[in-house]
Amino acid sequence: MVSPNTNNYFNFTPLLASCAVGTLEFRAAVEPVRRFTHASSSYQAWCDSIDFKNKTLKCVPATPRPAAAQAISDSAAPSRGQNSDSFILNYDKLVIAVGAYSQTFNVPGVKEHAHFLKDIKDARSIRTRVLECFEQAAQPTITDSERRNLLHFCIVGGGPTGVEFAAELHDLLHTDLKRHSPVLADLAQISIFDVAPNILGGFDSGLQEYATKKFKREGIQLLTQRHVERVEAGKLFVKEEGEVPFGLLVWSTGLAPNPLIESIAEVEKDPKTSGVITDEHLNVIMKDSRAANSDVFAIGDAATVQGNPLPATAQVANQKAKYLTRKLNTTIRGKQHVSPFKFHNAGSLAYLGDWEAVYDRTKVRGPKSRWTGRLAWLLWRSAYFTQTVSIRNKILVPTYWFMNWIFGRDLSRF
Repeated sequence: MVSPNTNNYFNFTPLLASCAVGTLEFRAAVEPVRRFTHASSSYQAWCDSIDFKNKTLKCVPATPRPAAAQAISDSAAPSRGQNSDSFILNYDKLVIAVGAYSQTFNVPGVKEHAHFLKDIKDARSIRTRVLECFEQAAQPTITDSERRNLLHFCIVGGGPTGVEFAAELHDLLHTDLKRHSPVLADLAQISIFDVAPNILGGFDSGLQEYATKKFKREGIQLLTQRHVERVEAGKLFVKEEGEVPFGLLVWSTGLAPNPLIESIAEVEKDPKTSGVITDEHLNVIMKDSRAANSDVFAIGDAATVQGNPLPATAQVANQKAKYLTRKLNTTIRGKQHVSPFKFHNAGSLAYLGDWEAVYDRTKVRGPKSRWTGRLAWLLWRSAYFTQTVSIRNKILVPTYWFMNWIFGRDLSRF
């Protein structure tokens, strides 16, 4: 396994919004990679290129070269340029599962001044910034105008990630922070900006309307059909609104292709997502022959099935991974695995705050249904609890839920 992740863990992304506001602690949303690699070789490295003809990978270590002494700080995290050494790995079968990056649409200033929500480190920085905004707003030297600007929390992107973070943040503001800083909590404002006419674009229209009414009732500002032109420190410039000051900006507008995928010229790519195109058996389709490469597979956000585009969700990635595991194990045993991959849509969930959620089953095979409110919330929590991987996290997740329900969220900033 080759991964450049400077922290050797796997993120359970559906729980990152909860971690960002203290509903869950950070360790409940991560699984250490080394726990699952005892029977394999694992390298913390970047894959620079793939030679499909010779079946080799050129890799560069993602760790810094050994030195007599190194400072230990966040700024010392290894980057691609800190190690120029490279090594070659041979493969018999290759699985490309490099994921995708956060899409910025090349809006100036986003990378410098916005927070993303793709990694547990993002959740930590968001949580720190939210609490920092309240500490700054509490200072007697701050004017009322500056105080309102600091407590304006903006979210760009009205999909499930943006909506769930807004809901979790609203819970934090109107429970724990309102109890400790009622005046400041009343000044806080959450705003969601999106280019689409409605939030939760992939959901049933009735559920979109339900979520919209709930958010408006809770005082969350929904600014749809808005176009962000640029971002500066503490300022969002929107075409329809002009200058919008903020204390925190979370950017969640979809996915951009991984640079490795962009650099591979030998494979067919989807014109819309720029992801690798695979056949129904998840084999990569080569550009020159227009045929599937029987030794190379692609899954997750980096790939799309030819003629059957699927949403870039954890549900799809999880089912592809399980299918490919069965396929490779069957092949190793000398048996022929011929059944194609079929996605079984279990529906879509989104948390709306205050123990309410929506569950969309209108696009699944079989009986169609739409669930809202507490029942959908129970299903939302049950689904994510059962999807946690380790026994350790299956204990931690409900434990933190119960502790925070009894004692409230931890408001310490560290």
